[in-house]
Amino acid sequence: MTVYIETLTPLPQSIEQEQWESWLHKWGEMMAINDREWELTIRLTDDAEIQQLNRQYRGQDRPTDVLSFAIEPISVPISDEPLYLGDIVISVPTAQRQAQTHSVLWEIVWLASHGFLHLLGWDHPDEESLEKMWNQQQMLMEAIDIHG
Repeated sequence: MTVYIETLTPLPQSIEQEQWESWLHKWGEMMAINDREWELTIRLTDDAEIQQLNRQYRGQDRPTDVLSFAIEPISVPISDEPLYLGDIVISVPTAQRQAQTHSVLWEIVWLASHGFLHLLGWDHPDEESLEKMWNQQQMLMEAIDIHG
C-alpha cells in the first residue's frame, strides 16, 4: 500500500506520511483490500481549487469538503501491478469551518475516510445509504482511535 500526500494548503496540525499510511493500512484491512498492493493520493487543497474541480466534474460551482476520483474498479483482476484506487481531494479551509465541535484533525481524517469509501464504490444517493456510509466511517475512525 502506498499513499501519496500532496499538501497545497497547510494543516493547522501536520499529519506525517507514516501516520496516513498507518491509518489507511488499517482501513484497507477492515475493508478487505490488503490482499494485493494498492495506492491512492490524498490532496489537501483550498476552496478555490476544490470549487474548480467541483464545477468541472460535478457541475456544482461551489466549494465542497471532499471529492473522490476513483480510477480503477476494485474488481480489476489481480496482477503484479499495484491497484491505483484514485484521488481524494480535501479542502482544508472547508474542513476548518466544519470543525466546530471537534478538532480539524478529526474533520480531515473523517473526510479522508469518506473519500476512501467512495474510492471503494460506496455512494449515498439517499438518506439510508448516507447513514450506512456514516456508520462505516465511524467504524473506520474508531479503528484508528480518532474520536470526535
